[in-house]
Amino acid sequence: MQIRWVSASEGQIFADQVKELSQLVQDLGPFQPEQFQLQLGALEATLNAPRIRWLVGIDRQVTQHDNVYQERINPQQFKLQLDSAVESEYQQSLILELLKKAPQSVRELSAATGLPIYTISLRLGDLERCGRADLHGYEGITPRFTCVAA
Repeated sequence: MQIRWVSASEGQIFADQVKELSQLVQDLGPFQPEQFQLQLGALEATLNAPRIRWLVGIDRQVTQHDNVYQERINPQQFKLQLDSAVESEYQQSLILELLKKAPQSVRELSAATGLPIYTISLRLGDLERCGRADLHGYEGITPRFTCVAA
């Protein structure tokens, strides 16, 4: 996946980027979407996340123009922040996709996503704080989490 910002007046840049990405996809070979349902669901949720849409929308504004304090954000610092936001949103979305199916433990979520247990714990904490996930109950002494309906 790639996210690039191109102005409507930059037709050649847009065409070059589409050609580059098309070649990359072609080189990867056939895609079997049924093998990636979890990742595709998480990717769609990430791309629709208000935080990501907002950050992508303000990229040029905050890196090319001064703000009200006559400060401009360094483009490399902004990219690092955007990359971090995309990573955490994607990880949260992976977890939510699994929790929509059934309550799960941290270990089960880690096994299904390939994310480390520590990362799962961090993202579950984020999801609980914003009311998108909650403790479902315990299986023995193992906590199980569920998705909170929006």
